Amino acid sequence: MSILEARDLTLRYGKTTAVDRLSVRLDGGKIYGLLGRNGSGKTSLLSVLAGFRKASGGEALLDGDPVFENRNATRRICLIRETGDSVDDDWPYNRVRDALAFAGEVRPYWDPTYAAGLTDRFELSMGKRLGQLSRGQRAALACVLGLASRAPVTLFDECYLGLDAPSRYTFYDELLKDFMEHPRTIVISTHLIEEVSRLFEEVVVIHAGRLVVQEDAEELRSRGTSVIGPAEAVDRVTSGLVVTGEKRLGPTKSAMVLGEFDGARRTAAEEAGLELGPVALQDLFVHLTEGVGGPT
Repeated sequence: MSILEARDLTLRYGKTTAVDRLSVRLDGGKIYGLLGRNGSGKTSLLSVLAGFRKASGGEALLDGDPVFENRNATRRICLIRETGDSVDDDWPYNRVRDALAFAGEVRPYWDPTYAAGLTDRFELSMGKRLGQLSRGQRAALACVLGLASRAPVTLFDECYLGLDAPSRYTFYDELLKDFMEHPRTIVISTHLIEEVSRLFEEVVVIHAGRLVVQEDAEELRSRGTSVIGPAEAVDRVTSGLVVTGEKRLGPTKSAMVLGEFDGARRTAAEEAGLELGPVALQDLFVHLTEGVGGPT
């Protein structure tokens, strides 16, 4: 399985630093969630890792070899960007079937049968001109191009945001099913954290171009506990703990608690009839990126 790495990676646009001395290692055979607020550097990081941009400093490596201007590396990486620029209206042959045929020429792991099946699932017409595709159809085609590429490293930079909810869930289901049958490294950059978090085996959080945390998704969730029940009982059981978020609806209150919820507190919570559960990944993300400093 291919290993994708950033080593002390920096990317600048003029005086703006988009990625700031970031180091991360993505081992093969996993689905990663890449999370960050707007302007955090997610798109810039993926562009360098895929060889679309040259780093201002540091290195982007695939199995130890530089990615930039290295055909042996870039042919094994597929980046599908939010802009949908993998679908070019200016091609001389600019229908859906042409986009798939072109992908088959440039993607060495391309599966044309799978691609055809995906176009049916997303209800894309092979003969439709690219310029006539709606935003949702363009997003669907981008998802097809990414999934059917079967590239050892596939990076999705929120290309599915134009899809309606049923189509997004079709994409998630197809991604997980195909990953199980054809394991590879997949990175999903997203703002729809709770919607897609079930796919993540490992989570990478960046902020202001820097790595905040890289951790197994279940271990990250275990950092906190959700406590729900009568407000007075919730306050009593969580007293003295780090409570990072609270919500209240009438007499019922929910609190997000960080740190270890020990046996004695857990017993007290159960005796008080409180409901204990895992913390939503999105709530943890908000907590981790608060007070870290804004993007430059």
